[in-house]
Amino acid sequence: MARTTIHLMRHGEVHNPECVLYGRLPGYHLSNLGSRMAQQVADVLAASGHDLTHVITSPLERARETGAPAAAAFGLTPTVDERLIEAGSHFEGVAVNDDRRLLASPRYWRYYINPMRPSWGEPYRDIVARMRAAVVSALTAAHGHEALLVSHQLPVWSLRLFLEGRPLAHDPRRRQCSLASLTSLTFEGRTLVGMAYWEPAGDLLREARDMVPGTSPASTAAGTGVYTPGHDDAAQAPAQGAPA
Repeated sequence: MARTTIHLMRHGEVHNPECVLYGRLPGYHLSNLGSRMAQQVADVLAASGHDLTHVITSPLERARETGAPAAAAFGLTPTVDERLIEAGSHFEGVAVNDDRRLLASPRYWRYYINPMRPSWGEPYRDIVARMRAAVVSALTAAHGHEALLVSHQLPVWSLRLFLEGRPLAHDPRRRQCSLASLTSLTFEGRTLVGMAYWEPAGDLLREARDMVPGTSPASTAAGTGVYTPGHDDAAQAPAQGAPA
């Protein structure tokens, strides 16, 4: 039975000196360090005998720029899958880390109705559904080989929680999805048989200023950094099966 591996990659560090929650906003590109991260992941994959036949990215600039070095290393033309895009959020464009009291403004109250969903952004279940569909498509395209799918922290982490049968609502400080990390799903036929997390650019993380929490040595962006409210609230979501 053919074995296929789908690598879910989070993009590298973004140039964002204002520490804005950029979400799906256009115009946010990799920093110099983010470009180094992307290149290092490509070098590691190429040097260690991986068999990439597809590089598929989120439509956002930072994801396309992260996937480009791997595509070049394997002689591939990268493609875009809209389903890999960042999670939607009502707080896009807001820099609140300098004064979190901003989030107590009455204009935001309507977004806090249901933290289990969550009501301030794209529902977790919707994120999982589109990410699962993207993986299924890549599994067909790369049958018997490997594919690299470049996405964003919350989509990748949400899918992992789903596959592990854990609650979708979670504490973001416990996300294991560092910048330029890989969450690798291995299939035999269309059955998920293994999952691994690794950081080919892990030695660069201590130089990074991450925009979102997680289990990473990257420092949290200070000053006008960003804080995403409400994710500490836990909620149960029913476990589902493998994406294929």
